[in-house]
Amino acid sequence: MDRNNVMALDVGARRIGVAVASTLSRLASPVEFIDLKKTPEAVYEIKKLIEKHKISTVVVGLPRGLDGQETAQTSTSRQFATYLSKNVSQPVVMQDEAGTSKEAVALLELRRKPYSKGDIDSEAAALILRDWLENSLERTA
Repeated sequence: MDRNNVMALDVGARRIGVAVASTLSRLASPVEFIDLKKTPEAVYEIKKLIEKHKISTVVVGLPRGLDGQETAQTSTSRQFATYLSKNVSQPVVMQDEAGTSKEAVALLELRRKPYSKGDIDSEAAALILRDWLENSLERTA
């Protein structure tokens, strides 16, 4: 089975936003969010999504402070990516996520429909994935 899809995760303190994209179309779409109150199940849920969407690579957002410095959440995201990489067979890579949450809110506001914090997280994951896809296109050009 050919796996042409990639998944991005926006790892937060309470939720993980999830987005997927085809490496062929390069269009990232928010999928859902995972509630971290169920932490032991988070990796299991991600594994189910990997199978469902035929994921070849998992991209984890790498948050940084306003000046690009490492923060507590940077460390948490790195630790999560390391743990995930030990529990899935797909490569797990990191992508800078500077400003994606604010951009996600702006995009959701433009739609003029009600949205939740989980919607913000999954939209941010789509933005992380879009950036990763653009960077991977540049690497192959």
